[in-house]
Amino acid sequence: MARPERGRRGIPPKGDAGLVGQGAASWELHLPDDGENPSGFSAVFASQSQHIMFVISIAALKRNTAILREVKEAAGCRLVLALKGFSCWKAFPYLRDDLDGCCASGLWEALLARDYFQKHVITYSPAYDESDVAALCEFTHHLDFNSLSQWFRFRDQVMAHPRFRSGELHCGLRVNPECSTGHTPIYDPCVAGSRLGITAEQLAGADLTGLSGLHFHTLCEQDSDDLEKTLAAVDEKFGHLLRSPQFTYLNMGGGHWITKPFYDRDRLVRLVRETRAKYDVEVWLEPGEAIAIHSGVLRATVMDVFESAGHRLAILSISATAHMPDVMEMPYRPDVFLVDQTPPSSGATPAVVFAGEFYHPAGDPSAGAGQGFVYRLGGPTCLAGDVAGDFEFPRELRVGDVLVFDDMAHYTMVKTTTFNGVKHPPIAIQHEDGRIEVLREFGYQDFRDRLS
Repeated sequence: MARPERGRRGIPPKGDAGLVGQGAASWELHLPDDGENPSGFSAVFASQSQHIMFVISIAALKRNTAILREVKEAAGCRLVLALKGFSCWKAFPYLRDDLDGCCASGLWEALLARDYFQKHVITYSPAYDESDVAALCEFTHHLDFNSLSQWFRFRDQVMAHPRFRSGELHCGLRVNPECSTGHTPIYDPCVAGSRLGITAEQLAGADLTGLSGLHFHTLCEQDSDDLEKTLAAVDEKFGHLLRSPQFTYLNMGGGHWITKPFYDRDRLVRLVRETRAKYDVEVWLEPGEAIAIHSGVLRATVMDVFESAGHRLAILSISATAHMPDVMEMPYRPDVFLVDQTPPSSGATPAVVFAGEFYHPAGDPSAGAGQGFVYRLGGPTCLAGDVAGDFEFPRELRVGDVLVFDDMAHYTMVKTTTFNGVKHPPIAIQHEDGRIEVLREFGYQDFRDRLS
């Protein structure tokens, strides 16, 4: 199916000019209310480093969650934040009212949900150990298992726990409907030999005592037509289980691009309603990207420019491999803007805009326009492949220029590293009135203390 919008995983993005941060930023630094200052904050930061940071727009986040709240209320389902995509916990107060809780991929994410989101916690992991299960039984509300062997290993321990016996803790299995609908192989959990989820053949004749839910997660940046195909496969392979009184919930996982303009929300509402009616189960959705999409940027500066073998090269203050690894893992091409003092010919802007700045979108040299200056953007690490791609700008780049990488709130901060000792960008939020609050600044101590 041809899609009018493109995205991070698989098809290179082309941007969404209509979904941008509300209001231009006034540059004021505000330390967190708890007074934490782990890396020696100083006033010099405002003048020297305001151009190098992750910035998250609270207005954009709230626009996304308002859409999600409307959808879940219309569908009669529950909807949680997938922490694997966005875990900036100091933004949780702005999300909490619209969402039902969080889903976690293991103990640490579950603890973050418990401590800072303080609503429903769903936990699923490909494998747990004894200490994981013991800790999770104390607070998670859903504990979903990836295999029968894991469930059989921990079933007696879980079912003996007071929270399970009281009905406060429910357990489920992740199933594999063997229905591939995605575009990118590494994000397809339905391939033959997948390590994620149990097939119908594996479940045949198994003792499922103690289980009350099924969980599938097969989508990635997809519309609701693919969900409809998946639900047909789920019904064919697992419908007999869902129709039994034993099973009371169905978790449809994440990958639902609900907040994209093209997404067919009416179809999603219909599918959820039909599923609830068909099986008499509670339905859960776990979007991650849909909550944080088009809500943040990564700002960088040009540190050096030179030529090599006929290519113009620009070395940036940020790294593809360390700060936006999906660019290389997918790979995909991010949208990039050059900050300049002259107004651009295009009206496109990044998700977060600052007062007094104009944003010139970088072109794709492969499109063949050939009217600008093409630069290969690379990071400051020693990895030869630390490259974000080739981009065409309306003028020559200079040392000190500011570039803005758009749509960098999700699957970036949760995956960053300090590889090569590269400096980690600060994390900031843009309030609805335009103020910038720095949530965390990183220093040498952060690099040192994660090692031994």
